[in-house]
Amino acid sequence: MNTKPTLDELFERRITYPDIDPQARLARLVGLDEQKNRLAKILGLLVNPSGLADWAKKHHPGAQALLDAVLRRPPLVVLAGDVGSGKTELAETIGDAVARQEKIDITLLPLSLSTRGQGRVGEMTQLLSAAFDYTVAEATKLKSASGRSRGAVILLVDEADALAQSREAAQMHHEDRAGVNAFIRGIDRIANAKLPAAVLMCTNRLNALDPAVRRRAADVLSFARPADEQRRFVLSSRLEPIGLGRHHIDALVSATGPQRGGRDHGFTFSDLTQRLLPTIVLDAYPTRAVDGARAVEIARSMVPTPPFRDGELPR
Repeated sequence: MNTKPTLDELFERRITYPDIDPQARLARLVGLDEQKNRLAKILGLLVNPSGLADWAKKHHPGAQALLDAVLRRPPLVVLAGDVGSGKTELAETIGDAVARQEKIDITLLPLSLSTRGQGRVGEMTQLLSAAFDYTVAEATKLKSASGRSRGAVILLVDEADALAQSREAAQMHHEDRAGVNAFIRGIDRIANAKLPAAVLMCTNRLNALDPAVRRRAADVLSFARPADEQRRFVLSSRLEPIGLGRHHIDALVSATGPQRGGRDHGFTFSDLTQRLLPTIVLDAYPTRAVDGARAVEIARSMVPTPPFRDGELPR
């Protein structure tokens, strides 16, 4: 490539937090409170470490060695889990919680799929380098001599296993290996410059990520399919207000779980919200009301999204 990539080629869009829409989307992510809270804290420390210094001054004076251990971690967090488990939605909305928590504006830059290039020699490396150049330039403007950030940047890499797959794979093309090297250099640039920026990676195949990328992760958050209690909340909060009773909700929870018919996996969050609930509504629309027995019948006939089989995720 002879021309410098445009922002449209590098990023799908640019989102600034805080904002009402991401806040509402984040609130709709049920059953992920632990991941929400942990990710907000991690990102808050990565992009605005002065908050940790204030905490230590109040509660643990003289704990500088401990703080150094916490703050020395690279600015990378990996969200790993099955398809439809909410990790991408959380990655796209958590910036709002961090912005409100740290009282700063945060810009989310979702890396475009086109950043992977079309296989031409040097293309992916140039695109990735340009994406990190832009991220570093934006974050540099927000760095403060006082240590408190004036804002922060989050670079989001979805389907990260396709971009940062292990260089140990025998079939890996030289250009792909160069792209992984460029990605690692980008992470190290942000870390070495101590910029108010972080990288979020989402993957369905944690074991496919390059070991050097995984080693640089400040944390790896695991995402699983919703358990009975979580599915019950999703279903009851939508269906009880329109008249479905407890026995129908119980039947729906059972029908969407892993036990029925020898199936070893239940519905994902997206199976529930994007497939099952809309199908129940459309089945009744426009001539009749939603019927509980019919809703259960629909759930029993629906096949959940099959899981990736890539080994167990870390706990």
